[in-house]
Amino acid sequence: MFDEDQLRSMSSEDRARLLRTIAEIDATSPVHINSVHSSPAAARPGSRRRRMIVVLVIATCCVLLAAWTAMLAATLPMQYRAGGWRGAWVGFDVALLIALGATGWAAWHGRQVLILCLTVVATLLLCDAWFDVVLDIRTRGFTMSLLTALAVEVPLAVLAVLGARRLLRLSLGRAGYRSWPPGRRPSLWRMPLFGEPPAAEFRELQPQLARDGRGGPDERPAAGQGVTG
Repeated sequence: MFDEDQLRSMSSEDRARLLRTIAEIDATSPVHINSVHSSPAAARPGSRRRRMIVVLVIATCCVLLAAWTAMLAATLPMQYRAGGWRGAWVGFDVALLIALGATGWAAWHGRQVLILCLTVVATLLLCDAWFDVVLDIRTRGFTMSLLTALAVEVPLAVLAVLGARRLLRLSLGRAGYRSWPPGRRPSLWRMPLFGEPPAAEFRELQPQLARDGRGGPDERPAAGQGVTG
C-alpha cells in the first residue's frame, strides 16, 4: 500500500508507469470484466445494432452523393444567375456570427460545448472561404476573396480545429485515459468510443500501441525500473 508521501517521492515517469500497470490490472481482472459486462453501457445489446444502422445510412448517403455530384458536374452550366443572393449570404453570415458568439461564450465560461462550437466555426469558415473564392472567379473581387481566404478564414479554421482537437484529447484523458502520460495517448482515430466495455477498448488498443512503440496499458515496467520506489 502506498501512502501519499511515497507517491509524491516518485518521479513522474514512475507514477505514469504505475498508472499504466493499475489500468492493465483493472482491465484484465475477472471482477472488473464481470462488472463491465453487467454495466448499463455494456448491457445494451442494441448499441452495436444502432451503430451499424448509422454506418449503413452514411454509406448509402456517400454513394448517392457521389452519383449526384457526378451528374451535377456533367449537367450544370458554367455560369448561372442566382436568385435570393442577398438572403443566402446574409443568412450564412448570421449563422457564422451566432457560432462565433456561442464559441466566445463557451470559452469565457469554460464549458465542454466549446469543442462542438469550435468544430462548427471551423466548418463554416472553410465553407465561406470556398464559396467566396469559387464564386468570384473571373470577377474583380477574386483577388480580395482569395487573400481573405488565405489570410483570415482558412488560418482561423485551422486554429479552431487544432483547439477542438486539443480540448477533446484533454477531456478524454481526464475522463478515462489517465494511464497514458501526456503526449503518448493514442490518436483520436484509434481511441475507441466511450460506451464500449473498457476491457475491449484496452484489448483493441494494445496491439496498435505495441506496433507503434507508443506505450500504453500493455507496457510493463522494464527490469530494474520498478514502480514501488
